[in-house]
Amino acid sequence: MGGKVPLVDYLVLDDPPHLVARQCTSCGARYFDRRNACAGCGNVSFEPVDVPTEGELTSFTIVAFAAPGVPVPFVAGVIDCGGTSVRANVVNVEPDPEHVRLGMKLKLATFPIGSDSHDVEAIGFGYEPTENS
Repeated sequence: MGGKVPLVDYLVLDDPPHLVARQCTSCGARYFDRRNACAGCGNVSFEPVDVPTEGELTSFTIVAFAAPGVPVPFVAGVIDCGGTSVRANVVNVEPDPEHVRLGMKLKLATFPIGSDSHDVEAIGFGYEPTENS
């Protein structure tokens, strides 16, 4: 069987991979989770919008303690992607304050999470430093 599936439904594995947010058709607020109504204005109509694949780190924490089986330390961050805030791990960087800084430029990165018994591979995402960081 084989193949690849995104770990979350808002990750699109096209070439290039990207995220798709649900944008309120009234006020423009963007969400990744399912909404019955906009938290900003109460509107109930949304449209899909591609999120830029590059952004800037606006907030982060270095996680030192996690659930059993989760490797630590790792960097959890908030990335501003053209006005859309994305919560994701910062990957492919040393998880310490010497290598991670506010304002660093990041780009979307995808990676395999694991496979099932039918060789279907789950693909996750994070953000990694750009070459200009």
